[in-house]
Amino acid sequence: MKAFEKLLLKNDELKFVCVGLDSDPNKIPGYLLSQKEPILEFNRNIVEATKEFAAAYKINFAFYEALGQKGFEIIDKTLEFIPDDILTIADAKRGDIGNTSEMYAKSVFEHFGFDAITLHPYMGKDSLQPFLNYKDKLNFILALTSNPGSIDFEKQILKDGTFLYQRIISLTTDWNIFRNCGIVFGATNLDELKTNINSFSDLSVLLPGVGAQGGSFEDVLKVFHGQNRKNFIVNISRGIIYLSSEKDFGQLAEKEIQRLNEIAKQIFS
Repeated sequence: MKAFEKLLLKNDELKFVCVGLDSDPNKIPGYLLSQKEPILEFNRNIVEATKEFAAAYKINFAFYEALGQKGFEIIDKTLEFIPDDILTIADAKRGDIGNTSEMYAKSVFEHFGFDAITLHPYMGKDSLQPFLNYKDKLNFILALTSNPGSIDFEKQILKDGTFLYQRIISLTTDWNIFRNCGIVFGATNLDELKTNINSFSDLSVLLPGVGAQGGSFEDVLKVFHGQNRKNFIVNISRGIIYLSSEKDFGQLAEKEIQRLNEIAKQIFS
């Protein structure tokens, strides 16, 4: 199954939540630290509790690379917990000169077997082409992110009066020949989302920033529903995986994602 087909399948089931596995040893329940592999056990519990309700899982490479070789082993093992029909995203934000990107793409798509990756476009199309060559995968290209620093570059105005992030959306649409392109658009930018959603064409959309960063899951869904559009997922990390420091963290994660899915059903049904 192609990556975008997995996304559409879950959207048709009115599932739009991407569970972010930003698994930090300093934030997981303390009792897990006595386990042989505490992060892996934490991930296993989260996936088991949420896989019936999740549209995707996003693994943030930073939290695993910091653990060295062990971290890469945890990524491999965590992916084994995730059902084959659920989209897996490597949040690695790659983008480099051609031969380097070829190795990054091979690592993420062939070694690890992820369905999708996050990329930054600022070195141009040739830096992304090795990823785009994987026709069955999805490439989420940073357009307008949810952090305050997005104003430094992404919201710079070009000579034609458009914003840089709008130029990225336009180019990504041109590159979407195999329907394997998407964009990252921060959920904190609700006004910009309303203004630009018609320019997304058939791009898949990954929206971070809900919860701790201030974005509203319900508001984002209403924007997409108002345009009769799916093909998107909303990433939530801390708002799902860190709801408890006790043994009930998995149960609370399950309840929260079920609550979010109920919101989606009310909006889209």
